[in-house]
Amino acid sequence: MRLEGQDLSSLRAGENSLTVDMHAQLMGLYEALRREFGPREWWPADTPFEVMVGAILTQRTNWQNVEKAMERLRAAGALDVRTLAGMSPEQMHELVRPAGYYRQKSARLSRLARWFWERAEGDPQRLATRPTDDLREELLSLRGIGPETADSILLYALERPSFVVDSYTNRAVVRHGLLEPGCGYYELKELFEANLPADIDLYQDYHAQLVELGKRFCGTRPRCAGCPARAILGEPIPDEELR
Repeated sequence: MRLEGQDLSSLRAGENSLTVDMHAQLMGLYEALRREFGPREWWPADTPFEVMVGAILTQRTNWQNVEKAMERLRAAGALDVRTLAGMSPEQMHELVRPAGYYRQKSARLSRLARWFWERAEGDPQRLATRPTDDLREELLSLRGIGPETADSILLYALERPSFVVDSYTNRAVVRHGLLEPGCGYYELKELFEANLPADIDLYQDYHAQLVELGKRFCGTRPRCAGCPARAILGEPIPDEELR
């Protein structure tokens, strides 16, 4: 993460090509979150392939369960792409079980590992010349990989500027009136990508800051007292008015 110590004003270069007011709001929000939470240093992994594995395992569960499954995979030597690509989903079941939905996730891991081995022999540098949109399309073609998982892999494992949005992002954005209730994944993604510079480190840390905001303040039941977003975006719209 190279944003530590960086002058954030440098990320405003080229502002004329952005929607200036929204850009200022989103950068103001980011700076407020970073002051409150500090740099998040996310994603926790030793290799790009571990990021990919984690992106599958974290579907519909919490990170504590992901860590338990990752430890089982690590102990079995299965966090190596060639090893995992050579395993059948059935061989993964007990290793993946702590993350829940272990049958589906084992099959998804098998498909992803085979894709990464066949395309790049586990080396992200072999994908360096591939356009991001092409890689995203290929990832989305793998059954069980949706937009959020694909973008997580692109941003954190392959270091492509593809902003990740999730339920945490949705709640904060809608409650503060930046988008309408019922907005879709691609509307959320476009809000950030159209109004921020395409900076990988910014995208990584911003997504992680929004997750922390959701965990601490903007959960399914909002805890607005002390929320750092209020100083930038104003008072949130009550949930009952959004229904």
